Amino acid sequence: MTSPTKFNPAEAIALLTCTPATLDALLRGLPTLWAHSNEGKDTWSAFDIIGHLVAGERTDWMPRLRILLENGETRPFDPFDRFAQSRESQGKSLEQLLDEFARLRKENLTALQALNLQPQDLARRGKHPALGTVTLSQLLATWAVHDLTHLHQLSRVMAHQYRDAVGPWSAYLGVLQCAGHSAP
Repeated sequence: MTSPTKFNPAEAIALLTCTPATLDALLRGLPTLWAHSNEGKDTWSAFDIIGHLVAGERTDWMPRLRILLENGETRPFDPFDRFAQSRESQGKSLEQLLDEFARLRKENLTALQALNLQPQDLARRGKHPALGTVTLSQLLATWAVHDLTHLHQLSRVMAHQYRDAVGPWSAYLGVLQCAGHSAP
């Protein structure tokens, strides 16, 4: 068994840089079934997931990083509205959301790199409204793993659309056995 990797900002940024192109390659131009179907009541579609990622780029990662750098633990992060996409995505196409996500992510990563964070900055502490004290490195690591969580969720949601169509092969398809690890 391998041990977890120590956080490395450059590696996290590499992963964060790839996410928009990964999502674009998977989703752009697909029929409505793939973009707007979900797993049932109170679950998200691919459209919802991309809308959520857009909202996070606007109001979560970099704003929280700035609050941490400017205020430390004296000011908690603003709460994140995990359902903002239901309002903010109205009237938009999946392609528009993919473009918006790519643009916002590029801007955020440019701003992050411009901060020229040093190793001692990664230990700086901030205050999450529900979790309490967190470090800058934990915030950045969470940003990267959040992307992976939603890529996992996206593959699970899309596979769900063919869960009956695969017949007995479902026994061999782990994505169809996954109960999910990310609530909407």
